[in-house]
Amino acid sequence: MPVIKSAKKQMRQALKRRARNAPLRNEVKTVFKKQLKFITEGKTDEAVKFMPTVFSVIDMALKKNLLHRNNAANKKSRLALALSKLQKSGEKVAKSEAKV
Repeated sequence: MPVIKSAKKQMRQALKRRARNAPLRNEVKTVFKKQLKFITEGKTDEAVKFMPTVFSVIDMALKKNLLHRNNAANKKSRLALALSKLQKSGEKVAKSEAKV
């Protein structure tokens, strides 16, 4: 536990920020995994409908500085690439190809 007054305040701020950021961070992980599941199972229609939601959540996390801009761009790019492979081939995409 901090002893210095400013360190105590910093700890309180960190706890508040962590509580505020945790739900969005979890949502990013959840929607990303859900989209990967759609792609690896070959569910093209669901994946196409869900893609704007995934991009929106990733962009929101980027805006709130929970993700680095390159990390967000990489996630979006890899998902878009995996979805386009799925649409072209019509077959399931391997997890290793879709994984980020």
